[in-house]
Amino acid sequence: MRICLALSCFVTALSLVACETAPKTSAEREVLAAEVATTMTRFRLADPTLQELLDKAVGWAVFPDVGKAGLGVGGAYGRGELYEGGRMVGFCDVTQGTVGLQLGAQTFSELVVFMRQSDLDAFRGEVYEFAANVSAIAIKEGAARSVDYSKGVVVFTIAKGGLMAEASVGGQRFSFRPLH
Repeated sequence: MRICLALSCFVTALSLVACETAPKTSAEREVLAAEVATTMTRFRLADPTLQELLDKAVGWAVFPDVGKAGLGVGGAYGRGELYEGGRMVGFCDVTQGTVGLQLGAQTFSELVVFMRQSDLDAFRGEVYEFAANVSAIAIKEGAARSVDYSKGVVVFTIAKGGLMAEASVGGQRFSFRPLH
């Protein structure tokens, strides 16, 4: 119980001090759009079957660069874009908090795929949090074809750099801001 309370406080504090969901300038928006495009290319190259899953999905969120660090207590933050029906509809960010045995820092890209409209609509709400039983799949060839998407949401990651040893519990919290 104490761990859950500490984790909730940490995630809330981290989300309050984290960056704004949407880039502030048009130049920052262009940079983010280019990073998202490059990241989606990396995901598709790593798993050519991913496009089949995206064609079935109602939407997806792309986070090109999520930075994570931990020493007992850890946190992560990243900014991205949300797509519905293949069209960008807004900006989103992810904040992650963890508690447990952990040491190090790493960066990764994350792709959250929504298979049901109700899950996408919930994501676009004020705050969206993953339950503890949602886990990320490191992208590799064929992963998208063999994934179980019956729960409505699938998360893929690609490691970018860093080194982290971790045996912890935590959760992810997302925020969304519409394009218009």
